[in-house]
Amino acid sequence: MQVKTDDNWPRFVRTPEAARLLDLSPRTLEKHRCDGTGPIYRKLGGRVVYSIADLQAWVDGSARQSTSEAPGSRLPQGRAGDPAANAAR
Repeated sequence: MQVKTDDNWPRFVRTPEAARLLDLSPRTLEKHRCDGTGPIYRKLGGRVVYSIADLQAWVDGSARQSTSEAPGSRLPQGRAGDPAANAAR
């Protein structure tokens, strides 16, 4: 009998499923993991797993408006051109 877990518990997927969700090959995801450029992952025993929330955060963090834009350089919406908000950074 399978017991339903708490709805607040994160859903974890293994590398092949994470790669499918991201439309990447599993090997590309493994390379990102080795290089430290991929989504956050966890090792449970000998298994590598990703939470759906971490996959979404990685996708959201890769948003760009220009090819010359550096990763993480985007300001939250509504803050561009706001000198007071930028001075607080």
